[in-house]
This record gives sequence, C-alpha cells and structure tokens, in this order.
Amino acid sequence: MKERLKSLIPRRELFRAAIAGVAAAATSALIPEPADAESVDLKEKRRARYQANSPEVQDFYRVNSYPAR
Repeated sequence: MKERLKSLIPRRELFRAAIAGVAAAATSALIPEPADAESVDLKEKRRARYQANSPEVQDFYRVNSYPAR
C-alpha cells in the first residue's frame, strides 16, 4: 500500500468548494427581507403640531435666554 490513491477531486479544489459554499450560505443569511411600509394617514401628517403656548415651548425659550415677547 505504498501507492497513494488518486482522488477524483484534488484537496485544494475540495477546500475551495467548501469555502465557497460557506460564503454563499453566510451571505444569504445576512441579506434582510424587505419590510412592509405602513400606510400614511394624510390627516395626521398635515396636522399642526407646534403649539406656541405649550409648557415645553415656554420652557425652551426661558432656558435658552430668548427675550420675552
């Protein structure tokens, strides 16, 4: 048994195929699926949000030393 058996696929080619398979599996696992977008309520989108007399706005102008009106 001093003769080595010749394999059909050389070891380096087998190693390259294994690495390519692992890389393909890893990249397919990393690609996220696209998310579904939520519908937009146009009334809510166009609603006025800024309220000049709210306590948060009054505190902002008081803390940042803006002159009073």
